[in-house]
Amino acid sequence: MNSIRSRIGRALLQQDCLLCGAGSGDLPLCLRCRADLPTLSEQCPRCAIPSPNGSLCGNCLKTAPAFDATQALWRYDFPADRLVQALKFRARLALAAFFGSALAQRFMPGAADIIVPMPLHRARLAERGFNQAAEIARHMARETRTPFVPTAAVRIRATAPQSDLSYEERSRNVRNAFRCGMDLSGMRVAVVDDVMTSGATLAELALSLKGAGAIRVENWVATRTLPHV
Repeated sequence: MNSIRSRIGRALLQQDCLLCGAGSGDLPLCLRCRADLPTLSEQCPRCAIPSPNGSLCGNCLKTAPAFDATQALWRYDFPADRLVQALKFRARLALAAFFGSALAQRFMPGAADIIVPMPLHRARLAERGFNQAAEIARHMARETRTPFVPTAAVRIRATAPQSDLSYEERSRNVRNAFRCGMDLSGMRVAVVDDVMTSGATLAELALSLKGAGAIRVENWVATRTLPHV
């Protein structure tokens, strides 16, 4: 009986790869497409941009951001960018579990005391219906057995999309955009997001978390946009 139930369960979970249409079992991507995702190597441990031998980059040495480290899975490039867009704009929520599980595999036990998603402003949340960062973080927290605290910080200003702004404008755009009403004294916080671009939004959130007492803030992101060279 258990064998029959197991076969039925596997059959119900069978799906097609979102990228190529091949069978992918219970995952949204097949093995070949997972291998084709654009990995990041030799990245700055603080901001995750390419850096020789994985050393601190010149920008972080010159002006250290408010966050302490960044873990990024893939470059925001084809086909990883399509997956992020499918989650965010087409509500393919199975991808949140995929991203969260991939991040969890890099998470060392005890690396953080709590996991916090990048907050959405209430207007954007009402428009989209869900916070993609929170969905990723929820799965990551479950697999790492780390407390998930989605209300640790809130976005109190509806800011313009960062992608529409220059690098200099991005920091001004998100200034004082977050509020943390939780006592984080002595805590290490892992912040989860789907995309990291300039890092300005994550830096501003880190300022808010550290203002509430956090002693370390790490970014855990599915994808990283790299600077054009």
